[in-house]
Amino acid sequence: MDLRAAERAVADLLIALGRDPASEHLADTPSRLAHAYAELLTPQEFNLTTFPNEEGYDELVLARGIPVQSLCEHHLLPFQGVAHVGYLPGERILGLSKLARVVELFARDLQVQERLTKQVADWLQQHLAPRGVGVVIEAEHLCMSLRGVRASGSRTVTSALQGSLREDMRSRQEFFALAGVNG
Repeated sequence: MDLRAAERAVADLLIALGRDPASEHLADTPSRLAHAYAELLTPQEFNLTTFPNEEGYDELVLARGIPVQSLCEHHLLPFQGVAHVGYLPGERILGLSKLARVVELFARDLQVQERLTKQVADWLQQHLAPRGVGVVIEAEHLCMSLRGVRASGSRTVTSALQGSLREDMRSRQEFFALAGVNG
């Protein structure tokens, strides 16, 4: 990421908006905003931690209410909410904190919620090889709350299901029930 170029672009935007980037209140804004976007768009690296499923655990593992924040790629405004991520273990089980790490990995990008939901599910399916994966994201989009329709408080819900959680109706219903979503 080119922070200097981002700072220049923010200063140019302020000028285009009729503001003086050299004013006392705005002098550090280009740097602050450039650094804020760099932080919001840079995922933290992590090591995938899996363990043998020696006990043969074959029931749903679900992490509910994982905080999710991202930036709408259409308006560069934040959206935030929660993700519910679950899987039916296969040969390996996952370190539980990694479910939140995977959400963050894809959320720290310019995103649309639909893609984010699918990316998390696809990544878990590819790297963990579970019998099924389910992801639900519920988020409020500031591009919809602060502008346009101004539907403050409305939440968009997206889901991605793979394997048994997609194909088996009982597993699907269990996932949605435990996630707290009417599926």
